[in-house]
Amino acid sequence: MKIYTKTGDDGTTGLFGGQRVSKDAIRIDSYGTVDELNSVIGIARSMMEDKQTDKMLLQIQNDLFNLGADLATPLSVKNDAIVRIQIKDTEKLEKWIDELDAKLPPLTNFILPGGHPAAAHLHLARNVCRRAERLTVTLSKEEPIGEHVIIYLNRLSDLLFVMSRWMNHIAGRDEIKWEKS
Repeated sequence: MKIYTKTGDDGTTGLFGGQRVSKDAIRIDSYGTVDELNSVIGIARSMMEDKQTDKMLLQIQNDLFNLGADLATPLSVKNDAIVRIQIKDTEKLEKWIDELDAKLPPLTNFILPGGHPAAAHLHLARNVCRRAERLTVTLSKEEPIGEHVIIYLNRLSDLLFVMSRWMNHIAGRDEIKWEKS
């Protein structure tokens, strides 16, 4: 199978279900940003020293692949091969947030991104996740999307923040507190 198809040379791409849309459509930007998020998480994983967190992130990468396919498939298209994000996926993230947060000192200040390289990349992933969420909210105003997609992205950004704190905590790195100028 060839990597290139030449079907996108006119500035369009195909959605699951066959519909062709412009490559700058909000739907494409939404799932493209989810794909970018998945890559940033992959970078963080390449620096990961904690096997438990790495395992969580691997599951999240798989979820994000499903979420991207969910966004790439209009709700009107019925395809059993498409796994739609469910509430159980978000509940899993909430469980992980609670588990990690319980092991961390209470947050009493705003903190700046940085510290351990994996933590810094998890902060970057959180920012990309927030952008994906904003784009997906915009998409949801234009056409129907899966009901759990935005909730999942919102909770994932929270988890990525907690994971970045966890990485710094286990690496013995102090959090960088924001200081008002």
